[in-house]
Amino acid sequence: MSPRDPDCIFCKILADEIPSARVHEDEHTIAFLDLFPLAPGHTLLIPRDHHELLTDMPDETMAALGRVLPRLARAVVAATGAEGFNIFQTNGACSGQVVPHVHVHVIPRAPEDGLGFRWRAGSYEEGEMADWQEKIAAALET
Repeated sequence: MSPRDPDCIFCKILADEIPSARVHEDEHTIAFLDLFPLAPGHTLLIPRDHHELLTDMPDETMAALGRVLPRLARAVVAATGAEGFNIFQTNGACSGQVVPHVHVHVIPRAPEDGLGFRWRAGSYEEGEMADWQEKIAAALET
């Protein structure tokens, strides 16, 4: 396990220094209700080891989150009666990450709940998509 960050609010929750409304615990992860929910039942899933970014985590830690996430989402939907849900995860301040400890939001959704995205889809110039495809594929090889 990575050392805990004494200044990290989620590490303090893990150490029981800050109370939380936990809904799940296992050897690798915990899930608890978000203190500032976008909807009732908004839940956070975090790894027990401290990593700021998803890209910092070992594959095994990500796998542990992935094993819990579908079951947690089903439970949130069942408990809230939601018609859908969002899974949301941010990396770095520019993406909106506020707490520098990997966490996944499970946000129950309902029609007309007022939540949304600022999603400004773009397009590629001729040949640009192939260039990005090549660059990303090459980066995966390293």
